[in-house]
Amino acid sequence: MDSFSAFAFSSPRMEKPSLSSTPSRALPSSYSSPRTIYSDRFIPSRIGSNFTLFDLSPSPSPSASSSSDVSGREYGSGTYAALLRNALFGPDQGVAPPATPDRSAEAAGRRSSSAASSTSSSSGFSIPSRNIFRYKADVPRHSLATQFEDGLPGFPHIHPRAPRKVSPSPYKVLDAPALQDDFYLNLVDWSSHNVLAVGLGDCVYLWNACSSKVTKLCDLGVDDSVCSVGWAQRGDHLAIGTNKGKVQIWDATHCRRIRTMESHLLRVGAVAWGSSLLSSGSRDKMILQRDIRAQDDFVSKLTGHKSEVCGLKWSYDNFELASGGNDNKLFVWNQHSSQPVLKYCEHTAAVKAIAWSPHVHGLLASGGGTADRCIRLWNTTTNSHLSCIDTGSQQVCNLVWSKNVNEIVSTHGYSQNQIIVWRYPTISKLATLTAHTYRVLYLAISPDGQTIVTGAGDETLRFWNVFPSKSQNTGSDIGARSLGRSHIR
Repeated sequence: MDSFSAFAFSSPRMEKPSLSSTPSRALPSSYSSPRTIYSDRFIPSRIGSNFTLFDLSPSPSPSASSSSDVSGREYGSGTYAALLRNALFGPDQGVAPPATPDRSAEAAGRRSSSAASSTSSSSGFSIPSRNIFRYKADVPRHSLATQFEDGLPGFPHIHPRAPRKVSPSPYKVLDAPALQDDFYLNLVDWSSHNVLAVGLGDCVYLWNACSSKVTKLCDLGVDDSVCSVGWAQRGDHLAIGTNKGKVQIWDATHCRRIRTMESHLLRVGAVAWGSSLLSSGSRDKMILQRDIRAQDDFVSKLTGHKSEVCGLKWSYDNFELASGGNDNKLFVWNQHSSQPVLKYCEHTAAVKAIAWSPHVHGLLASGGGTADRCIRLWNTTTNSHLSCIDTGSQQVCNLVWSKNVNEIVSTHGYSQNQIIVWRYPTISKLATLTAHTYRVLYLAISPDGQTIVTGAGDETLRFWNVFPSKSQNTGSDIGARSLGRSHIR
């Protein structure tokens, strides 16, 4: 027999019927084929393989009652099973694996029953008694990080980030005499040049956060008072809304008044700068859009609110203006509209607290007064109400979004006077700060995005390190230079 026939299984080839019409001749019964015909199936046999190269012990010989052909095949199957077992379970397959302490008796029973079944089996193949996905008790498990204690090759070592902690106490307190306890006013704002503007009675004071220098910018006189302040985006000009319905523009660098604009009939409690427009909201229910480059006092008038306008904020792209009023309404306007393009009426109290997200386009947060107590999130791009958070019997006075992380701060009035840091989008509390003894009516954020300042009817301004820096430098110029308690005037 040639070398190929040793690995082939003989079987007669089935003849196809002839398509010819000529009848086939009959063959005598004594006729035999001149050669052996093999099938097209290849069934390997490993009888002649030399498994000593794999350092394997042969399986027990099969029963003597089997035929020699079957015996050879089962011997090969047993050897193949031993090779497979060695590849799957390792060279220690003949040794019983260690069992877990609480199941040692059960494992011993399984091993004995498995051994008995393998002895009675004629195939010579026994199923191992352990789960191939179970960890060995004597083999320690190592994570990938322990293999590269100094970091993966080509990558810096990364330590797990610990939860960020917010200091529960303000690092600086400024006395602010005559800071009004009025929910509808906006008397504190922080410029891009790191200068804080505060309206105290009939005067406006500037506090330089780098040098702690205090400058008196203006005095409106005994017959008028400051109702709102707002910095231009470049930080050079300050808008001041007065109780008499006037809006004054001041050059903060040279401490001189540039212009006075009228047209409001009652006090101006809110001002907000856009790219080229200054918006002012008044108790006369009007919002006036002003271009300080034009001669006219205003270029357009926005009507829609039925009560005093107490909240105004331009979006970061300067395309949308959000306004809140004492009529419990939140409106959204564009640069060219005279009527609101979006109206939100879900709040049940005055809407003063308004904040646009610097991270997500069209994401707007608003807060309601004492009868509402809720913070609501809106998507102005899709005109949808995203979520509502009940702060729990607390008046929502202010909202501001962090520039460095996706978090938002809210300040509250009756009855707990809290400052709360929220994570977004989970809307979970990160920190709750308490120090003011009156409603926390005023809120502003530093230009580096790390520090907030809060003001209250207790006539104090308190500075808090709340947010991390973008560059991971947690130190702040304010915190390094200004510690303790002092006076703003």
